[in-house]
Amino acid sequence: MQITLKKYTLALKHTFSISRESHDFQDTLIVSLRDQGNIGHGEATSNPYYNITVKSMMEEIEQNRTQIEAYSFKKPEDFYSFLKTLKLSNFALCALDLAANDLYGKIQRKPLYELWETTTAQYPKTNYTIGLDTVEKMVEKMQELPWPLYKIKLGTEDDVAIISELRKHTDAVFRVDANCAWGPEQTIENAPILKEMGVEFIEQPLKADNWEDMKRVIKESALPIIADESCIVPEDVARCAGHFTGINIKLTKCGGLTPARKMIAEAKQKGLKVMVGCMTESSVGISAIAQLLPQLDFVDMDGAMLLREDIAKGAEIKDGGEVVFPQLGGCGITLF
Repeated sequence: MQITLKKYTLALKHTFSISRESHDFQDTLIVSLRDQGNIGHGEATSNPYYNITVKSMMEEIEQNRTQIEAYSFKKPEDFYSFLKTLKLSNFALCALDLAANDLYGKIQRKPLYELWETTTAQYPKTNYTIGLDTVEKMVEKMQELPWPLYKIKLGTEDDVAIISELRKHTDAVFRVDANCAWGPEQTIENAPILKEMGVEFIEQPLKADNWEDMKRVIKESALPIIADESCIVPEDVARCAGHFTGINIKLTKCGGLTPARKMIAEAKQKGLKVMVGCMTESSVGISAIAQLLPQLDFVDMDGAMLLREDIAKGAEIKDGGEVVFPQLGGCGITLF
């Protein structure tokens, strides 16, 4: 097996802001694995919240390059178990695991969703994310891309007023994401008002470790509550039951498709709704998420749509949210 590592700096169409940070560019690592005449591609973005940079991921992988390249690749699950012994960060694990899954599907000449015995006959449509900004700018972003489903980033003292103003400009379904910026009282008070304005659910209103207050919020909230920062790895799923309505799995944070599939299975077993979300990835990461679509209740896979220019071809999202699944095996990824 041969490893190729490449850093890209992805330019965003607009400044992307959430409650704790803003950025105009996204650094990302593309890992390519070559074996048996095929190349699989994986991706993981840098993330200041988790103290992850492309440089740190590349250093981790380089330190273990000899062992990884000597590995006799057969199945992604076995490869993932091997990678776990190397003590890599979940972000580096994700890039390698996605590349391994893409590689495996290309060797088998089948997309992953077929290898997982699922069908794309029915799947959830992605939301389109509107980053936190002035109300005028947020309205402009919605008008730039009319969409049936928006995720609105919040985290201010005027969040209800923001949603009220945005509602004047579209009949689309709203989801809101406070990214840990609200308290329990604010969440409980906001929920019925937001529900009246066509909000479907609230994502991660409280700080990630505020489990005690989440017990109260989940009982008193008029809207479903989806965990994000509180649900990172498979071990978090069990704890989310009883504290959240559902979970939002991020491939970069949990370590890739292999652990994500484990999280999906456990969440369903515990009666939790399942969402998979994205960072501002290219179509490399987004095409991996697309393979999971038949297993999901909700999805946020608009990362590549937020870029000025993509670096790869894979799953394509059409107007209105229809996904064109690539015929190429694995995740169907080709780098430009």
